[in-house]
Amino acid sequence: MVYVLNKNNEPVMPCSERKARLLLKQGKAVIYRKDVFAIKLINGSYGYKQHITMGIDCGSKHIGISATTDKKELFSVNAELRNDVVKLLSDRKSLRRTRRYRKTRYRKPRFDNRRIKEGWLAPSIKQKIDSHVRIVSLIHKLLPVKQVNVEVAAFDMQKIKNPGIKGTEYQMGEQLDSYNVREYVLFRDNHICRHCKGKSKDDVLQVHHIESRKTGGNAPNNLVTLCKTCHEKYHSGEITLNVNRGKSFRDASAMSTMRWFLYEELKNKFSNVKITYGYITKYKRIKLGLSKEHYNDAYCITDNLNAKRLCNHHLIRFIHRHSRILHVQTFSKGGKRRSASAPYWLNGGKPSKVGIKFTRFDKVKFNDVVCFIGGSSNGFASLRDIQWNKVNGCLTTVTVNKLALVSRRRGSMLFGELCG
Repeated sequence: MVYVLNKNNEPVMPCSERKARLLLKQGKAVIYRKDVFAIKLINGSYGYKQHITMGIDCGSKHIGISATTDKKELFSVNAELRNDVVKLLSDRKSLRRTRRYRKTRYRKPRFDNRRIKEGWLAPSIKQKIDSHVRIVSLIHKLLPVKQVNVEVAAFDMQKIKNPGIKGTEYQMGEQLDSYNVREYVLFRDNHICRHCKGKSKDDVLQVHHIESRKTGGNAPNNLVTLCKTCHEKYHSGEITLNVNRGKSFRDASAMSTMRWFLYEELKNKFSNVKITYGYITKYKRIKLGLSKEHYNDAYCITDNLNAKRLCNHHLIRFIHRHSRILHVQTFSKGGKRRSASAPYWLNGGKPSKVGIKFTRFDKVKFNDVVCFIGGSSNGFASLRDIQWNKVNGCLTTVTVNKLALVSRRRGSMLFGELCG
């Protein structure tokens, strides 16, 4: 189906592809956007509308959204969120610190009155909430949605670790009576190196991060006891550790933090927002015999279980717009710092043979295959599909003269389509 807007840019009910072709051919409509194909009527400020319900399956890595009427599903999307914000901010922090202390005079602190504002959220959580709101706003621009159903979930991480926990046991965590995390980790590992089991005879014990500190944090399941000898050998690449990190609760913590902030954000921006819960969605999905996919959960959240499903669903991938650092860490020849931001236009801003300039993340066609520009070098572009895999049967890089533009990048979202 094709999404339709009236002359005032207000969404009306979508039409079939055949009717859209006739409207375009007769000059009664123009193409509004190509990534999610929609047309705009030249005349007509009103249109036929039905009661459309949108279901949102919230998540920390993926979002599922479905918009349905009583008889038909009109929109189905599975979105992949960004999970690189923590790492990028940590890189920026370390680079800024080295830049401040490199060949600069000592400066006294100007003030010490910074405080966290009320309602502050970590940038990684704020980005996820903004992504949810951005997709919901997009669908409101394409369809006359009347009701929004949001699934919220609370995770009891103590009960996930210990299913039999109850009562005052919640106040007796694993670090009870420990002075700090380091002391607890040493006590947990019986003050013995987990690699050599004390064979090195080194009395100095250190706590090692299994995952990087900036991405894995200082959680006890990310720490392990090593003697100083084994610790140095590991970082010099002489040995490898046969230690795996325990189960991470990062996603559960993110959902517990963002659920009510997201609900309040949606309620302030859109009308008729209602809440549902995961156990209700699970019951409906099992009853219909659907697979565990985010867009299937969103379809169940709409509560229009007799609506005819779409054959295909959209896939949205969130991307970053700019680099967060000023310069790359490795210097070029001559000791000059290079900018970390690549030029906006490919091939130095020179147009291709057909007079079109390309930029990264543009949707293009190469040998009848629709793909995206993932990067460029000296006038050549690397092509990726919506799941960011190399395009099958494609060379490593392709000259821009062999590309045909489908649609320009729009903000931080890439749109693709997959079979349902």
